[in-house]
Amino acid sequence: MSPFKLLLVAGTHGNEINAPWLFGQWKKKPSLINANGLNITKVIGNPLAGNKCQRYIDRDLNRSFSPELLENFGINDLETCRARELLSEHGPLGADPSQIVVDFHSTTSSMGSSIVIYGRRSVDLAIVSLIQKRLQLPIYLHEGDNDQTGFLVESWPCGFVVEIGPVPQGLIHNQIINQTFFVLQTCINEISNVINKKAVFPDKLIIHRYLKNIDFPRDSSGVPNAFVHSAIQDKDWHPINSETAIFINLEGDSLKLSNYIKENEEVVPVFINEAAYSEKNIAMILTKKEVLDFEKSWAKDLYELVNN
Repeated sequence: MSPFKLLLVAGTHGNEINAPWLFGQWKKKPSLINANGLNITKVIGNPLAGNKCQRYIDRDLNRSFSPELLENFGINDLETCRARELLSEHGPLGADPSQIVVDFHSTTSSMGSSIVIYGRRSVDLAIVSLIQKRLQLPIYLHEGDNDQTGFLVESWPCGFVVEIGPVPQGLIHNQIINQTFFVLQTCINEISNVINKKAVFPDKLIIHRYLKNIDFPRDSSGVPNAFVHSAIQDKDWHPINSETAIFINLEGDSLKLSNYIKENEEVVPVFINEAAYSEKNIAMILTKKEVLDFEKSWAKDLYELVNN
């Protein structure tokens, strides 16, 4: 077995139950997934929240990996302590360190199967390029958002998030299970190809770069007074422009995207009407599609990571 270790996480949010259910089935029947000789550790990110089918207990675990929280030992809420525990066990300096982490989520928005990366680490760009080449999955690049930080995968040398949707929170759904199963096996296969120096990297990588968060229109008391327009509801990854109506109220008054972006600019919304983001005052996230030339240094850095 390779000395390389892969960490797979499910249930970082306790009400996203499809990936944890799949992990449970895999534990009962190890042959369910072909590990391809990899040394794989599987963990449930937030088991106490999972037992209650809540997103979290005290704070969002997937925002609890910032140095400001981890290094302040006066902060001892459940999720911050769990973040420290996961790092002490499986982090790069932990007792049983892993080099790559894949964090499996589900979403209530119509994202389909997609990948999320945080920033432009060369190893992250290299590994997700292989997944995109194999499955043609869209990639959301989250960067430059100072209000949303402390993501789990950022604390490992290499890591990315898999999002599968749409599915209501707390519901096991056959299509979501099957999609998660398929993407999980593909991730393992492609990481195994890197280990065995059989990876075939693409020439290009298509990403959707974070631009800004859009909140619902609200009244003077802070209550939303409009909802997502039917023109874009369930249209994640579809380009829209300044003339697109994005919100509408019960009187039929609509609000165009021109209130938020430059005239004639084209953007791509993601996480439209994501239920979990209502507490973060996010109705959708606007992104910009970019095509990146694959750089040989990305592959070099990834090979060095998995072979050291």
